[in-house]
Amino acid sequence: MTETPTVHDWGGGRPAFRRWLDAFYDLVEDDPELARLFGGTVSAEHRDHVTTWWCEVMGGPADYTAHHGGYEHMLAHHRGLAITPELRLRFVTLLSKAADLAELPADPEFRAALMGYAEWGTRLAQQNSQPGAAVVEHAPVPCWGWGVAPPYQP
Repeated sequence: MTETPTVHDWGGGRPAFRRWLDAFYDLVEDDPELARLFGGTVSAEHRDHVTTWWCEVMGGPADYTAHHGGYEHMLAHHRGLAITPELRLRFVTLLSKAADLAELPADPEFRAALMGYAEWGTRLAQQNSQPGAAVVEHAPVPCWGWGVAPPYQP
């Protein structure tokens, strides 16, 4: 029996996730309200760090934890942003659109796993971004999997 690949590996690994997140942040830079959250432009360093985060979350190497401070570091970047429900939804919508632009695997199982985390993570980020939010200060980086549907088998 073949071992089930991680979502990270199924999606094409770091090069595919970087291609996707570059397409996403290019779309963000074209959206004035979302771009405002990033100071107008999204730096190469930010793109690299977020790629490292997504790779770890999707079952790739734990490099965000090892080199960037793990969950606590990611949490700190969202505090005080006051993300609105509308901005959160636009963010998720652009993640989905960028997955198409980057030609990530289009099978329903992969996209459901990817967008399931996007929904969960952005809702948590929205909650944690509110002034005076009661946040969980310490947690492991989540490790997202296939959920209820295994990888697509033709």
